Amino acid sequence: VLDSQYGMYVWPCAVVLAQYLWAHRQNLPGKRVLEIGAGVSLPGVVAARCGAQVILSDSEELPHCLQRCRSSCLMNHLPHVPVLGLTWGRVSPELLSLGPIDIILGSDVFFDPKDFEDILTTIYFLLEKNPQAQFWTTYQVRSADWSIEALLYKWNLKSIHIPLHSFGADKEHLASSSLPGRHTIEMMIISLAQSEGT
Repeated sequence: VLDSQYGMYVWPCAVVLAQYLWAHRQNLPGKRVLEIGAGVSLPGVVAARCGAQVILSDSEELPHCLQRCRSSCLMNHLPHVPVLGLTWGRVSPELLSLGPIDIILGSDVFFDPKDFEDILTTIYFLLEKNPQAQFWTTYQVRSADWSIEALLYKWNLKSIHIPLHSFGADKEHLASSSLPGRHTIEMMIISLAQSEGT
């Protein structure tokens, strides 16, 4: 999915996550959704168009990414969706002042292993504040030794693997993109391993 006018490239993981949101669109109205590392923000835009209250975020150190979030909102007639600068691993005033969240979205955020711990630190912080919330994430398997299992354990998080065929995302040419068929894309839902007092 390429928009040459705006120089926007949508990665296959975003298409797969957007497909999952579309498959579950009847549950989205009124849900409070935060997309991290949003960039072009396809999943967040789909969630907003399906009636969720969406906040888009990307690194506060990457103003061009935040501008890309804003452009996506304007192109999709969503001028009121807030865009926040949130840097993974940093407990900032923006992170602290977030209201309640039901769903966190992240497509292809597990790209560079040096960021994995910072991402999960941020996710853990958000899930501690919102113990019923879930982190819906898609990622591309780029290496055989790719794993966040040890980090999930360290941060008291658990994951459920979601098979792509269960929401019709295992086909080539998904959303007019031939990409998912040529890449190994996985999806998982991450949540707190156990919330205190349950």
